[in-house]
Amino acid sequence: MLSKVQRSFRPVSVTLRRLHKSALDVVEHPAPEDSVTASFGRFIQGVQPHQLTPTLLHRSKRMVLDSIGVGLLGSTTHVFQLALQHCQHMYGPDVISSVYGRRGTRLSPTLAAFVNGVAAHSMDFDDTWHPATHPSGAVLPALLAVSDMLPSNSKPSGRDFLLAFNVGIEVQGRLMRFSNEAHNIPKRFHPPTVVGTLGSAAACARLLSLERSQCSHALAIAASLSGAPMANAATQSKPLHIGNAARLGLEAALLASRGLEASPRVLDNTAGVAGFSAFYEDYAPRPLASPEEEGLQFLLEDQDIGFKRFPAHLGMHWVADAAAAVHKLLLGEHGSGGRGQGSGVVGQVQDILLRVPRSKYIDRPFPESEHEARHSFQFNACSALLDGEVTVDSFSQEALQRPDLYSLLGRVHVEHPHDNPANFDRMYGEVQVTLVGGDVLKGRCDTFYGHWRNPLTNESLRKKFRSNAGVVLPREKVEGLIEAVEGLDRLEDCSPLLEQLQ
Repeated sequence: MLSKVQRSFRPVSVTLRRLHKSALDVVEHPAPEDSVTASFGRFIQGVQPHQLTPTLLHRSKRMVLDSIGVGLLGSTTHVFQLALQHCQHMYGPDVISSVYGRRGTRLSPTLAAFVNGVAAHSMDFDDTWHPATHPSGAVLPALLAVSDMLPSNSKPSGRDFLLAFNVGIEVQGRLMRFSNEAHNIPKRFHPPTVVGTLGSAAACARLLSLERSQCSHALAIAASLSGAPMANAATQSKPLHIGNAARLGLEAALLASRGLEASPRVLDNTAGVAGFSAFYEDYAPRPLASPEEEGLQFLLEDQDIGFKRFPAHLGMHWVADAAAAVHKLLLGEHGSGGRGQGSGVVGQVQDILLRVPRSKYIDRPFPESEHEARHSFQFNACSALLDGEVTVDSFSQEALQRPDLYSLLGRVHVEHPHDNPANFDRMYGEVQVTLVGGDVLKGRCDTFYGHWRNPLTNESLRKKFRSNAGVVLPREKVEGLIEAVEGLDRLEDCSPLLEQLQ
């Protein structure tokens, strides 16, 4: 037996000679303390709760509240039901972490992170950041699952919970700012499946108090669990992207906690050996500043979040607001005779022109499902023309099949002006309606209400939360959640938040 083992052993030098030179550099020279990957591990492990400023606490608590609300509403969808049934039927019972909207239902932490992540994105109602990604849905379900997993005498404080949440958001933002491509509406892969997975891993690593090197390894492991194509946008599988990001990021952190290792340079730009650069070809990373340095500033301080007023792709909010402005004109505010509802609108309209960014996956002339409708400039513009707004009910089967809606869809033309880039920070939506009599009405939206430049007020955000959460929870639970989230930074442990969700 010994001779067989001896014959199979090869000196390390022989093995290394067979590696590509760039790969050899990675093997022979572990990441120094000033490498990009090591700097991320140092940040995750070293940042402290006192570094959360009042602005960060305010903005991140709003994100937590909104994400819980859209997740609770999302727990009523068919996609969520399928995901939950799959987890319950294919895996053994493991009553640890709670599930959105299901009193008494518990799953393993990773599966709870998965189904709650699916719920958060099942209606495309979750928040959006710039560069373009959905940051909260990939992080919050994983943190809630971990918090449920920890013993009752070891629950994180509310401020520790918010710190971990902000770490997960920060990692996503930093990675996307290393690429110019990432600033635009995506074409190749869905960003939350990449940066979201690493954000979840970072947040969980922080909440689990992993060592610095383990934090770096958690990111590298997560990189091997990342990516999903944009071809699955506007399908039932798109919500799986967020669910998998939450779940797989948590798994990466748990594997790192057990000692699993991965590339020490996964976030560095090593020639010939693609790490994170496999996702963004123009990836140009820089080390993060040490958390011990004075003046540490999180990206969320400068770049606020975008909250949606209705459940659809963020780009739909520009055309919906522009079309709603035209709807008001059709109602007669400017002399059109007051015929602006339903068939009255259809009878007046001869032609509809949309001036929107060029983005293939949200240019859908005749959507055939609610998921396609949520990703259709044409559908959302015509819905707002008919009704004056787009709401949760706009995507019901009854609304989708309205003859008046299909009549208007057949009159839509689309232009892509050169000054209207596919970029959530620079785009606009313009709707031009030519009436039967020849008059032309125009509506334009440069910044919709809910965009980071025009954020929802606290009252508007609470109103959205009450509407969403109230579908599945009694009023006292809804108000209890608002109180728990808004006071989260003052809680000695996060149990009151977890209890309200159960």
